[in-house]
Amino acid sequence: MVQVTAEAAKTGGSQVYLDPKEQFPLEELLYALAVQSANDAAVALAIHVAGSKEGFIALMNQQAVELGMKSSSFHSVHGLPPAEGQKPDETTATDLAILCRELAKRPEALKYTGTKERGFRDNKFMMHNHNHLLGAVDGCDGFKTGYYEAAGFSIAATAKRVGVRIIAIVMGSKDRKVRDAK
Repeated sequence: MVQVTAEAAKTGGSQVYLDPKEQFPLEELLYALAVQSANDAAVALAIHVAGSKEGFIALMNQQAVELGMKSSSFHSVHGLPPAEGQKPDETTATDLAILCRELAKRPEALKYTGTKERGFRDNKFMMHNHNHLLGAVDGCDGFKTGYYEAAGFSIAATAKRVGVRIIAIVMGSKDRKVRDAK
């Protein structure tokens, strides 16, 4: 079980409106993270795993180095625009492809990223995946979309057909329709 902290509950952007009085099974927050892009769930999970956002950021950067992601530097657990005085997260399409290739080795990850919609809090809140390629592109089962003004609309998408998995990274599109078309 993951206890929601006040710090997680006050996280903005896309969210599932966590409350510090709540706790959830780890799996439910993983769905919130993957399906709803819930930043509050990202913070709750980071604190649960590493004790703090800073501790989890250190783990993220360590993992990036171990995977050979040479052009990535993470400063947040949620990918929101940087707070005042905070450095922005930085990555490249190549580094995201490296991360996605590693995730594709873990079929349980695709269970979350391939979910189009799912109920949360006993189905009182319906989460909808921002990856509109799910169900529209044959075999698409992940991974993740992203947006903030300075970076544009991005997606790390994957599909598997006839035993072959393809990973595509699109970054910096002007809107989600352009991103999805690319």
